[in-house]
Amino acid sequence: MTEKWTLKKRTASFGYAFRGLGILLRDEPNARVHLFASLVVVSTALFLSIDATGWRWLGLAITAVWLTEALNTAIERIADAAVPHPHPLIGQAKDVAAAAVLLAALFAILIGVSVLGPALLRVWARHI
Repeated sequence: MTEKWTLKKRTASFGYAFRGLGILLRDEPNARVHLFASLVVVSTALFLSIDATGWRWLGLAITAVWLTEALNTAIERIADAAVPHPHPLIGQAKDVAAAAVLLAALFAILIGVSVLGPALLRVWARHI
């Protein structure tokens, strides 16, 4: 059955999404590491006056890490609720989801180095 679209329901859906973001930040230590890293990258990019193309790449990288972390957390929660006792397939699913976060983080590091690295080297060269 299709749910009727209402502004009240759409507004409530934003509330659920923000609640999920709060859960992610409150309960997941790695999400707080991602928050710190995101703030460092954005602050550095602002300091270095990174161009629009660099900002697009940094935004893509940061978003990829946050998306995979959120999906990893959701998969872990669903798996724990569905099968509360240890199960090899659940363990493998959790490991694969964690691998997705690792791959996104490695991608983000490569993007960060390629975008911020040259500008940081220029600043460093001026001060030596």
